[in-house]
Amino acid sequence: MQHVWICIAMLTVLGEPNTLGASRTQGRRTERNQTENTIDKITVAPNLDLDQVAGKWYLISAASKCPFLLENGFKVESTTISLTPPTTFDAPMLVSTFRKLNQQCWEIRQEYQTTKSKGRLLLSNKNPKKNIDIVIAETDHSSYAILYYQRQGKISMKLYGRSPKVPDSTADKFEELAAKQSLGLDYVFQFPGYSFCETADEDYVLVM
Repeated sequence: MQHVWICIAMLTVLGEPNTLGASRTQGRRTERNQTENTIDKITVAPNLDLDQVAGKWYLISAASKCPFLLENGFKVESTTISLTPPTTFDAPMLVSTFRKLNQQCWEIRQEYQTTKSKGRLLLSNKNPKKNIDIVIAETDHSSYAILYYQRQGKISMKLYGRSPKVPDSTADKFEELAAKQSLGLDYVFQFPGYSFCETADEDYVLVM
């Protein structure tokens, strides 16, 4: 079953779980490598307000060279996330992802650690080499958000909307930005805009 959960995580943050069914990690923030890398060149959305980013978002598209997506992109499930902003300057952003596996709704709970730069977040792993750097690069807070993810030097991107559909101009912008990261249309995957999970039974909650 572990490979299944790795695949689920690839569709939530494009990373992998630390453990299965483990308690939420309450670790200190991990300092990012000071060496310049690709995601350091991605700028944070102007006037970003994490409080306004809070709430429910629908996953519209993902751009990635993830092997699982390349082989199974036609099987992606409707996905939503719910963001709870940090309560203090060093508290994490809480993220709940809802999606189906074998027709069963699951909730995946994660913590995005904050950094010194608002809009730059970190999903830590027991193996620091597998940490995921996250940047909220584009958002108007009310209709769309574009996030970049970097794991082991590889960039992936996601487009979220406040509703299951975004304007064509927003989708085009996402595809143009993805192309700049060598993620052309062959690497852009559209997610269904229907049959969303709203809740999950306690037995189907995965804390990562």
